[in-house]
Amino acid sequence: MELLEVTDIHTYYGKSYILQGITLNVPRMKISSLLGRNGAGKTTTIKSIMGLVPPNKGKIVFRGTDITGMPTFKVARLGISHVPEGRHIFPHLSVGENLAVSQRQYKDRSKWDLERIFKFFPILQTRWNQKGRQLSGGEQQMLALARGLAMNPDLLLLDEPSQGLAPLLVKQFSGVMKDLKGEQVTMLLVEQNMKMAEAVADNIFIIVKGRIVYEGDIDDFKSREEELRTKFLSV
Repeated sequence: MELLEVTDIHTYYGKSYILQGITLNVPRMKISSLLGRNGAGKTTTIKSIMGLVPPNKGKIVFRGTDITGMPTFKVARLGISHVPEGRHIFPHLSVGENLAVSQRQYKDRSKWDLERIFKFFPILQTRWNQKGRQLSGGEQQMLALARGLAMNPDLLLLDEPSQGLAPLLVKQFSGVMKDLKGEQVTMLLVEQNMKMAEAVADNIFIIVKGRIVYEGDIDDFKSREEELRTKFLSV
């Protein structure tokens, strides 16, 4: 049932030792969340999986294929879509053009066409001709997620999707992610926002200084929330 298996990866930025033996598994059709403070190694974990910062040691297996150190474009072609921190939409392209750039169709995968995307993000249909830079922060985040879905992935990697969003928009975005889970979309969600992770995740990992210090299902996490927040997540 594991879609992604990350085993004992060690990743450096130059001489800086960032990931110090990360092991985590992402089961199919679930949302797994990686929580941690700033600088803990959350984004580096995502980048290591995508091949943007290849690990120096360890193994990453996706759908039974070893992707450790594989070029990013090949990882994407295998079915992993990366929604990066900061959204990184094309500001001078329209909503329609942003989606067109990312659209991929595969016979062996569920098809995320525009009709299906607009079911979850109707605001994007009304903003179809607007430039990316003209969208609000919440709309840009929805476009970033929609663009990720347009690649028809088996796995979505979401890096800090709640960053910079007002609480009401975070709640709205959480609702969209729950709906996507109902559509059997597998996600690895990197977050600092514990409440958002609690609202959508099936499994929780906590990372501290490049190491996984906690792993459990959402029920166990909620039963130990105060303890875990105080010990690992408080600033």
